[in-house]
Amino acid sequence: MSLKTIFIEDRRLCVLRLLSGAPGREANHFVLKTALRDLGHAVSHDVVLSDLAWLEEQGLVSTTGAGTNGDLTVAALTGRGQDVADGVAVVPGVKRPLPGDD
Repeated sequence: MSLKTIFIEDRRLCVLRLLSGAPGREANHFVLKTALRDLGHAVSHDVVLSDLAWLEEQGLVSTTGAGTNGDLTVAALTGRGQDVADGVAVVPGVKRPLPGDD
């Protein structure tokens, strides 16, 4: 497995876990970008949006446009996304958390 793949899979798990801990299990992509940076994933808005689109295709999050110009994307964790964040379900392309990994 390449280092790039490891970073992508870890970043996707981070997004799910961030949403899991967020009020209402949802957050906008600007908040997620900042939180990801604090977790060691300094990425662009485009990367965050691409990850959210991929996670939505897998049924792990749902997204909606918001803001005055629809330039804000809000992601909400689905039940399946919660299962993946908790390590109960496995989705290829998302890192599986280690037991006791909080």
